[in-house]
Amino acid sequence: GVDPSDASPDEGVVEDLPLIEEKAVEQLTEGLISHYLPDLQRSKSALQELTQNQVVLLETLEQEISKFKECNSILDINTLFSEAKHYHNKLVNIRNEMMMLHEKTSKLKVSGINT
Repeated sequence: GVDPSDASPDEGVVEDLPLIEEKAVEQLTEGLISHYLPDLQRSKSALQELTQNQVVLLETLEQEISKFKECNSILDINTLFSEAKHYHNKLVNIRNEMMMLHEKTSKLKVSGINT
């Protein structure tokens, strides 16, 4: 027969191993999470703050860009006005010359009729 003293001393322990392993895994997981989680949460909040700051910065840059565009359009308008003034002066000079020529031709016609 089989002598009870021949039974393996590990026989009862082998059945308990899966339970022990589960508890060990849980405890190791909790330890690992508790070790890294605070740093990760700090990093997350720092990244969120950074992202918010970037959004604000982008909005500010867009506003500044639109201001520069307005300035450029104002400069373009100023250029147009100065060109318009230049051409207006040219037109005034041409009109004056035409009036002078008209007077001269009128005088010539009058003097031609009198002779």
